[in-house]
Amino acid sequence: MNKTEWMGLGERYLMNTYRRAPLVFERGEGVRLWDCDGREYLDFLAGIAVCSLGHAHPRVVEAIRRQAGRLMHVSNLYQIEPQILAAQALCERSFAEKVFFCNSGAEANEAAIKLARKFGHERLGGRYEIVTMINSFHGRTLATITATGQTKFQAGFEPLPAGFRYAPYDDPKALADAVTDRTCAILVEPIQGEGGIRLPAPTYLQEVRALCDARGILLMLDEVQTGIGRTGTLFAYEQAGIKPDVMTLAKALGNGFPVGAMLSTEEVARVFEPGTHASTFGGNPLAMAAVLSVLEAIDEEGLLKNCQEMGEYFLQKLSVLKRKHSLIRDIRGRGLLIGCELGCEGAPYVSRCMQEGLLINCTNANVLRFAPPLVVTAGDIDRAADILDAALGAS
Repeated sequence: MNKTEWMGLGERYLMNTYRRAPLVFERGEGVRLWDCDGREYLDFLAGIAVCSLGHAHPRVVEAIRRQAGRLMHVSNLYQIEPQILAAQALCERSFAEKVFFCNSGAEANEAAIKLARKFGHERLGGRYEIVTMINSFHGRTLATITATGQTKFQAGFEPLPAGFRYAPYDDPKALADAVTDRTCAILVEPIQGEGGIRLPAPTYLQEVRALCDARGILLMLDEVQTGIGRTGTLFAYEQAGIKPDVMTLAKALGNGFPVGAMLSTEEVARVFEPGTHASTFGGNPLAMAAVLSVLEAIDEEGLLKNCQEMGEYFLQKLSVLKRKHSLIRDIRGRGLLIGCELGCEGAPYVSRCMQEGLLINCTNANVLRFAPPLVVTAGDIDRAADILDAALGAS
């Protein structure tokens, strides 16, 4: 079928929950995608920071294929060998001592919310409130849209669950004022992704950590978008010189295979017991094979170093465009999570870039988001910058 036929069939059978672009992709390799008409695109969105090793990475493909031929699913009522190995790999690379596997970032944050509440009830005298940040994003379940500090995601789903308070991002004093004697945890993104690629002051996470220590509450980091190498280190918290009590991961963790994880210290994890939380598909062998292959590739293929170097190169190229185009208000980012803030709506420029073969998106209405695979090259970035330059010049 051609593109028009596919789109018509999708309109007929799929719920209208996405503003889908008029593209139907058939295959991908590395930083490139091809649509059903055979046209090639440079993918600088990577499934929204998901395909960090690029499309069809041979190591991931082979790991999933091999595992599918051995064992695809057994219940968590039994021991699952690759799940144990994946948990070990994550703990050995992070602050964590325990892992709960699920299927998405929203599920990981849901698990973190439940863990914090259980900890509050058992260790903090019944505290249950969680403080999150204005303009944050934590998922689409009822609890996680409530945790999300953007009312546009909450509209029409009232009444929302109780137990959440909000504070401005990157404002330690306001955050301290938001903490009460009912607070059990603070949930924060090291960099706000959906909020517009907003980076806090270098000392912000340190101050949040100190606040949590002083008040005896949990620090929970949502690294769904920043984790697994996206900012140049395996986890963004490493660059702040702190350790959280709880961390959530998803997106790049499986390089496109659906998987999420909630990590914590032993002390915090201890409040979960059999029956307090579960997931039928969480930690299934296929997902765990993907996780292990992703972590191995990052270790062995120098992708953190490439992320750092290409991130700096891309920021330099965008800075040149900023001097050329007054439309650009700001360029900001870390590693290969980069935002280009415009002085107007960003959607038309996303469309213009797409027409010229570059895939990006817009967050917070006017911030163009770039999250290319960590395997991106300088040549890919040169091409992307040229396309963006032409798109901005056409305004």
